Amino acid sequence: MKIDKEKFPLRLKELMDDNNENTYTLAEKLHLTPPTISRYVTGQMSPKLTAIESLARQFNVNPSWLMGSSNEKHRTIPSFIKIPVLGRIACGVPLYAVENIIDYEFVEENEGIDFGLIARGDSMINARIFDGDIVFIRKQDDVDDGDIAAVLIEDEATLKRVYKFNGDLLLRSENPIRDDIRITAKDRKNVRILGKAISFKSTLK
Repeated sequence: MKIDKEKFPLRLKELMDDNNENTYTLAEKLHLTPPTISRYVTGQMSPKLTAIESLARQFNVNPSWLMGSSNEKHRTIPSFIKIPVLGRIACGVPLYAVENIIDYEFVEENEGIDFGLIARGDSMINARIFDGDIVFIRKQDDVDDGDIAAVLIEDEATLKRVYKFNGDLLLRSENPIRDDIRITAKDRKNVRILGKAISFKSTLK
């Protein structure tokens, strides 16, 4: 479904005005940057589907209306499911085993989220993912270049942007003081992509 490049900026601006949001407050809530929100509002940049979903959820509107393809503004009442929130993932233990689960969260069923993962450290702070935040993951064993993904290296799950080069994996941090991790093709057997990051829940007060 395509975004209407004329309607989307107007509808986003309407929602921001109605809810007393500005580019800074909205960016903080969505783990985006204020310039990104500004480009959405001015029509200089169209958001990806995941950003549309996050915006629609924030304002409790129908994503199709926000994209300009529907006149039905208000979304239907969502149904929720309970998903596990994982901590350190024990080597050789099934993903959703009790040993890995530290809590549960409720998410909308139609978001396609399978589990949450607690972010540890500061390697993704420029993506506005901070230590202790919950990152919601859709389980899949491959992602597109540039996606933020949960990657299992031995018994440690890490969040990184994933890039692929001739069978190698580059796991890129969103913090210039943290080194990237390069996994060669021969070492890929010890590494597993757990899933794609869909949305985030900040634990900052």
